[in-house]
Amino acid sequence: SVLQGDDIWFDAVKWIVFGLISAEEMGITSENVMEVAASSQDPNVQRMLGVEGDNITGLGLSADAILQAIAQVGNYGEIYARNLGPDTPFNIARGLNAQWYEGGLMYSPPFR
Repeated sequence: SVLQGDDIWFDAVKWIVFGLISAEEMGITSENVMEVAASSQDPNVQRMLGVEGDNITGLGLSADAILQAIAQVGNYGEIYARNLGPDTPFNIARGLNAQWYEGGLMYSPPFR
């Protein structure tokens, strides 16, 4: 939730979260994000990580903002596991917070 009328902040947060969800789906983690950014030939990965294009700069973010978020805090699954997963006092199963292909609701629109 963001302050009403702060659409720029809302869009920035929304697309960073989409990037974290997409990274998990693509197998991009905090440990391999730099290697993936340097070696991937997939234009979707290149756009998302800011290697190609500058679509996220329109939100006031650097082109590599999603790459930096993944490097610093991990993808969506890493964040969930670290804060709510089985190795925490909460021990909450992913359930609906799982990726769409694992029976959950987590899905990100493509980065174009």
